[in-house]
Amino acid sequence: MKLSVVVPVYNEIGTIEELIGRVLAVDVDKEIIIVDNCSTDGTRELIATFAAPEVRVILQEQNMMKGNSVRRGLAAARGDYVVIQDGDLEYNPQDFVPMLQLCEQPDVLAVLGSRILGARQRNQKLPASSYSVGREVINIVFRLLYNSRLTDVATCYKMAAREVFQSLELRCNSFDLDFELAAKLTRLARLKGMRVAELPIDYFPRSIEEGKKIRWQDGLHALRTLWWCRFAPLLKQGQLAGGHGE
Repeated sequence: MKLSVVVPVYNEIGTIEELIGRVLAVDVDKEIIIVDNCSTDGTRELIATFAAPEVRVILQEQNMMKGNSVRRGLAAARGDYVVIQDGDLEYNPQDFVPMLQLCEQPDVLAVLGSRILGARQRNQKLPASSYSVGREVINIVFRLLYNSRLTDVATCYKMAAREVFQSLELRCNSFDLDFELAAKLTRLARLKGMRVAELPIDYFPRSIEEGKKIRWQDGLHALRTLWWCRFAPLLKQGQLAGGHGE
């Protein structure tokens, strides 16, 4: 069983090398697909020097935004399962191991790593900010629109079988891809009589000064995305709604 780790990056010179080292240290058979979105801070040149055989590098020809880079990485994936990993250090790649174990359960279509459940498990609170308020509003809207109990649809950590990701009719190019994925995975799971599961994960949030790129406007785009995804085409033409190995 092989895991494809899709890493979209843009101007992550301060973190990308350590991040890739942490992903390489995870004890699973894997490939790492780094998709650089025309970085201007030296990231592009640095990742070109990575020599580990597990690492593949894709260089976008122009800045196509994060969601487009994720989509390109998903299309290039060769593993049995795929997970999305940001190029910073907010998440802990060791969480891939329990996520993979949960993904292999026959009734699970996809697994989301929940920062909310992780904080509850540790008896901690995530830092209060405009991000946390917006995240909770989006979660509430998602639960209402999709009759779901998911706690953290904005999470980066989304894992599913490669065929599942590649079957989806994905359109978003920016941060709104996170919400398109959550929405369409939820719809597809219901169609197949399966479920999208959540697992508590570690989370170490960074500030705008430290390189966080999402802005309040992205929250508005997220709400719009959740609305149109409720009715948008779900699968690529010719795809069927079969089981795990579809």
